[in-house]
Amino acid sequence: MSNPGFKSIPSITTSPPPPAFSDIAKASNDLISRDFYHAVAANLEVKSKAPNGVTFNVKGKSSHEGSTNGSVRPCSGAACTSFVAQVNRLPHRSKGNTSMHHLAWTTSNVLNTKVELDNMIAKGVKADLIADILPNSMDIGAKANLAWKQPMFHARAFVDFMKGPSANFDAVVGREGFLAGAEAGYDVEKAAITRYSLAAGYAVPTYSATITAANNMNVFSAAYYHKVNSEVEAGAKATWDAKGSNNVGLEVAGKYRLDPASFAKGKVNDRGIACLAYNVLLRSGVTLGLGLSLDTQKLNESAHKVRTVSLRQSKENQLTLC
Repeated sequence: MSNPGFKSIPSITTSPPPPAFSDIAKASNDLISRDFYHAVAANLEVKSKAPNGVTFNVKGKSSHEGSTNGSVRPCSGAACTSFVAQVNRLPHRSKGNTSMHHLAWTTSNVLNTKVELDNMIAKGVKADLIADILPNSMDIGAKANLAWKQPMFHARAFVDFMKGPSANFDAVVGREGFLAGAEAGYDVEKAAITRYSLAAGYAVPTYSATITAANNMNVFSAAYYHKVNSEVEAGAKATWDAKGSNNVGLEVAGKYRLDPASFAKGKVNDRGIACLAYNVLLRSGVTLGLGLSLDTQKLNESAHKVRTVSLRQSKENQLTLC
C-alpha cells in the first residue's frame, strides 16, 4: 500500500560527456573543411592483416611540395595479446582495455612506439604513452596524452617530457547543450604560460553556434551550423585576427544529399574562392570524390584546381588512394 506522504524521486538522466575543446565547433568545421578534395594532399594507405593476427599499416603522404612523408607500422597480434594479458592481471584492472601499437618507422628515420591504456588508470580515463627514437643522433622523445571523460565534463592533457618539459591542457563543461571550454599551454623550464584560448557555444544534433577566442585571445571566430533536414546542411564561419588587418574572413558552405549513395557540397569565401565537391559510393567499399576550386575574380587565369579521390577497402585488407 502506497504512503500518501511519500514523494517519488525523479530519475536522474546521465548526460554524455561534452566534446573535446578542439571539437566544440566540429559540426561547422567539418561542413566547411571536409570532403573538398581540391585541397587534399596525395595519400596512400595500405592496411593488411595476416591469418595469424599480424597486421601491417603503411602510410604515405605528399603535399606536392618537397619530399613525401611515410611510415610503416607492424603489429604482432601475439605480442599485443601477451601485453594485454599481463596488464589485465594487475589488481582492479580486469575490466579495462589495452592495446599496444608496436614499432613504427617513418621516412624521417624516427622509430615510434605507442601504448594505449583505456579505463585502466581510472574509469573514464584514457592514456597514451608515446616514445620516439632518432637512431642517427640517439635522441629520445617521450610524451603522454591523457583524456578524462565524465558526464558534463571532458578534460585533456598533452605532456612533452623532453621539450621544456611542456604541457597543453584543455577542459570543457557542458549542460543541456550549452558548452564552455578553455585551453592553456605551460612551459616548465620557462615557468610561463605559452598559449591560452576560450570558447563557448550551444550544440544540439540539428544546429550549433560557437564563439572562440584563440591564439592568446587574438583570433576571434564565430561559427554556425544548421541541419535543415535529412538532405540539406548549411553553415558559416567568420574569423577576425586582432593583430592582422581589420578585414573579417567569411566562409559560407552547404551540403545536399542527392541520394543515399551520393552528396554534393559547395562553399565560397570573402575572397571570391568558390569550391565544389561531389562524393559517390560506387559500390560497397569503393568511393569516388571529385573536387573543384575556382577563383571567381580570376576566371580567365590558371588559378583553379581540380582533383579526384578514390577509396577502396575490404574487411581484412584496406587500400586508400587520394
